[in-house]
Amino acid sequence: MDQATSPAPWTARVVTLFPEAFPGVLGLSLTGKALADGLWRLETVDLRRFGIGRHRNVDDTPAGGGAGMVLRADVVGPALEAAAEGAPQEHARWPVIYLSPRGRPFTQAMAQGWSRGAGLTLLAGRFEGVDERVLEHFAVEEVSLGDFVLSGGEIAAMALIDATVRLIPRVLGNQASVVEESFAHGLLEHPQYTRPTVWEGRTIPEILLSGHHARIAAWQRAQAEALTKQRRPDLWRAYRGTHGMDLDGDTEL
Repeated sequence: MDQATSPAPWTARVVTLFPEAFPGVLGLSLTGKALADGLWRLETVDLRRFGIGRHRNVDDTPAGGGAGMVLRADVVGPALEAAAEGAPQEHARWPVIYLSPRGRPFTQAMAQGWSRGAGLTLLAGRFEGVDERVLEHFAVEEVSLGDFVLSGGEIAAMALIDATVRLIPRVLGNQASVVEESFAHGLLEHPQYTRPTVWEGRTIPEILLSGHHARIAAWQRAQAEALTKQRRPDLWRAYRGTHGMDLDGDTEL
């Protein structure tokens, strides 16, 4: 396939007051190499460029009173319109995401779905948030990394992009690692070991040195299930429900 007919690489467009923050860590290691190799593309839209008046104001006081400032709809709206240029109209192929603590929790399944699309537009908020009307108008999907608050959405956007980009074919050198890592099968990942065999009096579990692949796989699955049950009861409940298991992990007949 020649260059003229080659499909565009998966693209992340970030609407932000701090475009200089990017690529940041996304320009390092595997994601950075993939970016340099053209396997994905990163673009920023400077929100300040759409500011109002001589001082390019982007925010104003909250209607109804309250602390802090709110990003204006007549600033964020034109920025999102600029970010939409050239993007597919189908929301499933190019969703618009606002990084927000009130959004639905970000999951590996969401990253997998987005990696199969054409790209993402990410709105990195600041201050007290964004005028609700612009979120409604552009059908913006709110996504949260967890029950905590950051000073802005840039760090969250980088985390979301990293989790998604690494699932794009050829970004990771070994795609098998994507299949085996945490959350791939609804479980946390099993413990990992490497040389030396003995360190500070602690040894690698003997089963991992046996060369018996079936027993090793069974041990790893048992470890993953035990860790998930102990550390993430929410994931464990979902996993056992999907696999027809009772509370203790036994398969229901």
